[in-house]
Amino acid sequence: MKKLFLLDAMALIYRAHFAFSKNPRINSKGLNTGAVLGFANSLVEILEKEKPTHIAVAFDTPEPTFRHQAFENYKAQREQQPEDITVAIPYVMQLLEAFQISILLKTGYEADDIIGTIAKKSVRQDTDLQVFMTTMDKDYGQLVEDRIWLYKPSYLGNDVEILGVPEILAKWEISQISQITDILGLQGDAVDNIPGIPGIGEKTAKKLIQEFGSIENLIQNVDMLKGKMQENVRNFAQQALLSKQLATIDTNVPIDFQVDSFVYNGFNETKLKALFDELEFRTLAKRLLKNTATQEKEKNSAEKSSTTETDLFGNTIANKEPQAT
Repeated sequence: MKKLFLLDAMALIYRAHFAFSKNPRINSKGLNTGAVLGFANSLVEILEKEKPTHIAVAFDTPEPTFRHQAFENYKAQREQQPEDITVAIPYVMQLLEAFQISILLKTGYEADDIIGTIAKKSVRQDTDLQVFMTTMDKDYGQLVEDRIWLYKPSYLGNDVEILGVPEILAKWEISQISQITDILGLQGDAVDNIPGIPGIGEKTAKKLIQEFGSIENLIQNVDMLKGKMQENVRNFAQQALLSKQLATIDTNVPIDFQVDSFVYNGFNETKLKALFDELEFRTLAKRLLKNTATQEKEKNSAEKSSTTETDLFGNTIANKEPQAT
């Protein structure tokens, strides 16, 4: 079957940045290239090992999203983006252009919304297609279905993790994929500043959803709860519903695309070599460009040997026609 890999750019860039934080990769120009190098390594690993027939990469944009409109404090507590990541993003985009991979952006939406929309619509456009959402963000589990997987790249010695419906249900301890947003709505998310319900963490959220099935049903049966739990669910019911809305990935982003536009046909050697030279990615250049370089060297050598010859004294006899065999 065809394989479409959809990469969450910022998730991979941040992961790469922190992976190299203790051992920064500074080139001769003083540029910290760790985030770009880590992203490039993950991309190359996917291309070489998984051999996707289709691939695209989604980015967040700096503009507010529909979630900020619904909840002003959404992501308000996040630390400012590290300067090294800000510098790395344009280089990652150049890298993708050199690999001739589509870059996906949509003002007002996050990368997970773009990926969710394309994943869902792609498997309906093409019944021979499998989709692998490449990220470390567990929230993507809500998108998993038949022919759509959550793909966690290898990291610091850990193997690749590919999660389908059975694995997601087991990991979240639920009976339906849709219940992931109910759990997130109850427990909230400190990273994105999604409030949830006070006093309810992951363990309690899972227990409540296992018993009541959804936030809406929990609210309708709040009298079955006791003590402080009942009080908090009653008082923060609307906050829980809002949190569920904020945690839900939008799969109807108004973005036009055709699956065939994501077909991977290999990289542009000239652009890739120029970028690797600038960033001083010698190991990657040797790994990816060595075959082409070797072929070119052999070609030049063959052309030289076929048109030149030396006499007994080592003097070159130029422009000798190659002999037929």
